[in-house]
Amino acid sequence: QVQLEESGGGLVQDGGSLKLSCAASGPTFSSYAMGWFRQAPGKEREFVLAISPTGGNTYSADSVRGRFSISRDNAKNTVYLQMRSLKPEDTAVYYCVGGRRFPVTAAWEYEYWGQGTQVTVSS
Repeated sequence: QVQLEESGGGLVQDGGSLKLSCAASGPTFSSYAMGWFRQAPGKEREFVLAISPTGGNTYSADSVRGRFSISRDNAKNTVYLQMRSLKPEDTAVYYCVGGRRFPVTAAWEYEYWGQGTQVTVSS
């Protein structure tokens, strides 16, 4: 069982940067692929990025490729989402997720979800 807790969300200006963290509990963190989804008001939940259990491979959605990056520190049971060149359309609740397969983009593939953290990009 893995529990996830996101932090680092907030308000940022158009073109700014923000880094989200996701702290995981449980002894098996390093065996899971991790990722981030987001959900904007009135829209469906959207895959953002995923990282393999060892951190050696990542997979990104086209909408954030080159602007967002994902990393993990298995010694700290933490996964990170670095966001740069933020746009108002990046405004959403961001969710940290964990699953057994990589790379996968469907929400149902991820069995563990955090509560989410709000990111708001002002124009």
